[in-house]
Formats: sequence, C-alpha cells, structure tokens
Amino acid sequence: MLDVLRKIVQEVSTAPDLESVLDLIVRRIQRAMRTDMCSVYLYDSPRERYVLAATQGLNKAAVGHAGLASSEGLIGMVGKRAEPINLENASNHPKFVLLENTGEEQFHAFLGVPVIHHREVVGVLVVQQQEKRRFDESEEAFLVTLSAQLAGVIAHAEATGLLKGQDEGGDLESRFDGIAGSPGVAIGTVVVIAPPADLDAVPDKVARDIDQEIERFEAALASVRRDIKVVGRTLAQRLRSEEQALFDVYLRMLDDNALAGEVVEQIKAGNWAQGALRQVVSEHVRQFSLMDDPYLRERASDIRDLGRRVLAHMQESGPVDVEFPEQTILVAEEVTPAMLGEVPCERLVGLVSVHGSGNSHSAILARSMGIPTVMGALDLPATRIDGREVIVDGHSGRIYVSPGEDLRSGYQDIIRGEQEMAAELGTLKDLPAETTDGYRMPLWVNTGLVADVARSLERGAEGIGLYRTEVPFMIRDFFPSEHEQYLTYRRQLEAFYPRPVTMRTLDIGGDKALPYFPIEEENPFLGWRGIRVTLDHPEIFLVQVRAMLRANEGFGNLRIMLPMVTSVHEVDEANRQIDRALQELLDEGHEIERPEVGVMVEVPAAIYQVRRFARRVGFISVGSNDLTQYLLAVDRNNPRVANLYVSYHPAMLRALAFIAKEAHKENVPVSICGEMAADPAGALLLMAMGYDVLSMNATNLPKIKSAIRMVSLEQANRLLATVMAMDDADAIQNLLQQRLNELGMSQFNRPVMPD
Repeated sequence: MLDVLRKIVQEVSTAPDLESVLDLIVRRIQRAMRTDMCSVYLYDSPRERYVLAATQGLNKAAVGHAGLASSEGLIGMVGKRAEPINLENASNHPKFVLLENTGEEQFHAFLGVPVIHHREVVGVLVVQQQEKRRFDESEEAFLVTLSAQLAGVIAHAEATGLLKGQDEGGDLESRFDGIAGSPGVAIGTVVVIAPPADLDAVPDKVARDIDQEIERFEAALASVRRDIKVVGRTLAQRLRSEEQALFDVYLRMLDDNALAGEVVEQIKAGNWAQGALRQVVSEHVRQFSLMDDPYLRERASDIRDLGRRVLAHMQESGPVDVEFPEQTILVAEEVTPAMLGEVPCERLVGLVSVHGSGNSHSAILARSMGIPTVMGALDLPATRIDGREVIVDGHSGRIYVSPGEDLRSGYQDIIRGEQEMAAELGTLKDLPAETTDGYRMPLWVNTGLVADVARSLERGAEGIGLYRTEVPFMIRDFFPSEHEQYLTYRRQLEAFYPRPVTMRTLDIGGDKALPYFPIEEENPFLGWRGIRVTLDHPEIFLVQVRAMLRANEGFGNLRIMLPMVTSVHEVDEANRQIDRALQELLDEGHEIERPEVGVMVEVPAAIYQVRRFARRVGFISVGSNDLTQYLLAVDRNNPRVANLYVSYHPAMLRALAFIAKEAHKENVPVSICGEMAADPAGALLLMAMGYDVLSMNATNLPKIKSAIRMVSLEQANRLLATVMAMDDADAIQNLLQQRLNELGMSQFNRPVMPD
C-alpha cells in the first residue's frame, strides 16, 4: 500500500489542473482499493454546499451539479465531524440522503473521510460498494492517509484552476491566504524571481522574442552536450562499457526528437525558454516516476539533473533583462536579502514569499524597510502569476490576484488612510517618547541596510539597538575584508553620531545563510549559529571586531553585542578576543577605547544566567523573536505552526519580566530589540516591566512614540498587572486590543478590510 500511496501522490501532484487532479484521484483510488465507486465532493463555501467534483462509478453527468448542503446527508456529517464515517449499509443511517440522478442507490457500503487543509474541511473523499460490509481498518487507514497527503495538492490545484480561468478570459479575482509579514497594503505588478538553477521555481513568462529564446535554449543545450562528452571521455578508462553507455543515453535525451524538440515547441507556443524547459522536464519526470520498473523509475532523476544543467547554462549565459514596473510586487519561493537588492528601492512596493513566516529574517527586513509583505503563501501558484496585478495585504496576510475594481478601490482607500496617518505621526519626530506623567522611554531602531539610516533619523531614532552586521555579508559572494567592513561600520557610526550604535557580531546560521559559507544541518536553529560559529572561527570574529573598533575611532558611540550566548564561558572567550583585537590596534598606533560589550538573551538557558552575564558585560538586550521560538518550541520560519508563535504567551511575558528584574539587580541596563517592541501593546507592557530601551524597526517607531505619549506610566503598570494575572494567550491578546481602544489608540489596530 505504501508503494501505491507514493505513486498516487506523485502522479496527482504533477497534474496540470484541478479537474485532472480530481479525475486521477478517483480513478487511482478506485483501482487501488478495488471498490465499485470513488467520488470527491468539494466544499463550496459561498453556497455552503458540498458539490460532486469527480467520480468513478456514479453518473458522470452529475459532476458539478449534484450536491448537498453543509449539514445534509452523510457527506455533510463527515464534514461537520471532520472524521471518517464507515457504514455497512449507508441507506439505513438516519442522516442518509439519496442524491438523485447519480446512480448512488445501488451502493450500500460507505466510507467517507474529510479532506482537511489548514484546519478547514475543503472536501470529502468517498468510496462505496454494492455489497453490505464495513471497510476494514487497513482500508480506512489508507484512505485517511491518502486524504491527508492530497489535501495540499487539491488546494494548490484549486488555486491554479482559478488562475487558469482568468487566463481563459474569466474575470474572477483570486484570493490566497498567507501570514502577515510586514503591515501595510500594496497594489502593483508581480515580478517573480527564481533562485539560480532551481527548476521548480522558474515562472511562466510570455516570450518577447521567440527566435531569441530558442537560440538561448539551443546554446545552453550545446554547452550541456559538450560537458557530458568531456566527462564521458575523462571517465572512459575507469568505467565499464554499460556504465559508459549512460552518457550516450543522456545525449539521446537531449536530441531534437526528445526533450529538446518538446521545449522548442513550448517556446513556439509562447512560453520563454526557462519556463518551457520547466514544463517539459516536469512532465517527463512525472511519467518516469510512475513507472513500475525500478531502472526506468530512476531515470526521472537523470532527466531532472539534465534539466537543471540546461537551466544553469541559460542563466550563466547572461542575466535575463528583468523589467521592474513602477509598482513592483516581488514574489519568490523564498525571499532573500540578495533578491531585495535586485529591485530598485523606489519601485519595490510589496513582497510575497511562498515559504517562511512573519518572524523569519526576510520578514524582519521587510518591516525595517516598511514594505507590505505576506509570508508563507503555500498555496500561491507563484510560477503562474508573473506580470499580473495583485494586492498585497500585509495586515491580514492576504494576496488578491487580478482584483476587481471594487476591491481595488477599497484598498486604495486604506492606502490613503495609512499615508495620512504616517504624515500625522511624522510631526512627532522631534518630540520625546514621554508618557503623560513625565516618564521618558528611549526609542532606538533595528537596522542592517544602508537605506535604513536616513529612514531611522527621519523618524526620530535616538540610537541603534541592533545593527545586523550579517546583512552586508549576505549580499556578497565572499567574506568582506576588514577594510570593507570598516567602511560600512564607519558610515553607520558617523551617521548616528553621537547617538549609540549597537553592532551585533556576525549572526549566521538558522535562517541566515551565506552562499559562500554553507552550514548544512538537520536542525539549523538548534545548531551551529551566532556566537558558536564566530568563536569556532576566531579569524572571522577578530577581523570583524577589529573593523568595528577602527570604525569607532574618533566617535566613541559603538556598542558590541554578542548573539546566541548560552554560557559565561562564551562571554569570557568573546571578551578575551575583543581585548586581543583592541591591544593589536593600540599597538598599531590607533587611538581607541574599549566599547561597551553586551549579550543578547535569546535562548531559555540565558534567562537564568542574566545576573552572571550582567557581572561581565555593560548591557543586556533581549532578542524576543528567537526567545519566543525557543521558549515555545515553535519554528518561526514554519507557516504551519505560525499561529503558535505568540509573543503574549504567559510564559514569554513572565520570562521578559524576570530578565528585566534580574539585570537591574546588578544595575545593568536592559533593552529589547525584538519585534514585540514594535507593537503598541507590547511597548506599553515592556515599559511597565522596566526595560530601559525599546528598539524596533524604523517604520513602527512613530507609532510607538505616539502610543507612549498617549498614556501614563501608571496606566501601563495597571495594564501589566492585569495581563500578568492571566493564563491564556488569546485572552491576553483580546484584552490588549480592547485596552488600546479604550486608551484612544484604535488607529493602531488593523484596518477594516473590504469584503
């Protein structure tokens, strides 16, 4: 059964559209389970009905017409209960409703299982037989397993089907749900960017010059043929004749009558070369993967490898000129800092990442840049939407493809409202973040991009609480030299002088990878990252610290912060390395002083060592993003568990209050540089806990300043006392929302979205 399951899932996952997916499902399941009938009912939410969408065994003419209300019949009962129903004789059940003109009356045995996607029942999968019997446990388990495997495929195919309807002249707007990554709304034109040599991520695009596309493809093909021949000759003496024959097989696959000819036909039909290659290779891979013969099945990987090689040569032959419209919405399987650098800043208005969550590194960068962003849009057919108009709703995590005029008009009103509020908040630039009873709360910024400097100063930042030094590393092809780092850091220190600038030492690993320093791990967030990497590579750490210290010469506003610290040994070793770099520079004649060194509290182990750290450093800073994911055991890059990542979880709030209290026992200042500080409710709670500095993205700084200026410290303390007595995260969130409204801050709530 496992082999059958694998083949069904493989075949269905590569079907071109929803109709094909559903037809394959019912035919393959009927054959695999040897049943008389298999059907799929899809839930039509606007009409609150389950509609027969595909069948093998019932009257085909009923497809698309026959259906039941959401609470009607056995289908409705499966959907309502969200669990399997297995009956020996369905017609005897009190909930049974006969679907007219389907031929269902001839069947007795019934097994229905729900198709559940993102916790919602999207359909019901049914098998029936004429004889009266209960399906056995293995049959039920098989259908349940298959349903779980197919749920995402069906949802994705349904979404792709909506787009196909648009392609064929339909005027339907399509909505896709993701995770709110960066607040705001953007309306613009999609530009899909695919990572190098990633065949699956290549988008469909209209070929502007068919002859040029064919020429580009054939040049890449010739290069791959040449490569294969060279490798074949090189290994000729070391391979047996049957192994050498494989190289001839590869060359035949690239013949005009095989893959190459099909790709050229796709190009002539209007797709650009890379998209045509993806289509053809994907279809061949699908066909070979389904073959029973193990040898032939293995050829699927050969075809995929050949496709990647051809794609790589096409991409290396010269970058394809990408036109970025004035209102560009960048879409990618996974948005990276390097991709952000490809789009002119003045044209980039929105981001969509198929993978990742609202707390992944790319979402944090988007918030710092003030770009509306949706993450984790897993059902979005990214390869099909290049060049389309979309609305990106970074408040609710929604994407609308080809929106209608009413929807577009509604969102344009929201954009105007946000612009008016931003202009109003801009008047607070030179005013302090001071409560109505005179308590002053310093507001700093988190930054990492050169463009952030002007934006931060324009919004009245009083310092930098987190400068992400890894960003300049991530947009390069090799480690920057000490001099290059010195120039980068000097610009930051000079721009903010005399305000303090807190530079975090290189924090790579987890979701922050360097292409030239790959770290391959099964669980990167619990692996080699942050201070663990730099202490293992003192040559990297020392060069970076030397560059920081040199850049600080004549300014004196540098603070150095150590990430991912878990033990005092790491702090002691880092301090020794910093002292060594300092002495080297003093010996070289530089006039510099030792800056303040601090640690980030972002792993649970550090919570209970705050006082020990405080005796060794000048400040403590909480990285609430990582601390939340580690404390709650929730991967902040995984959209499937994004709803479990809750900043206002009682355990998190207690941890934050404990850290502030412990740091103050040693008279050491404590700040926070996570995204919690960028939320008005979070800022009020942190202020009441006694945090000395709040650091956030520059975009949200005016909003936080306004919120603080609207309350008294006493009101914030009362709010904190109420929240700390609660034990449910959802209830805390609701209370905070209610209190913000009562305090006159309703403008900071998520705007009301058009239906």
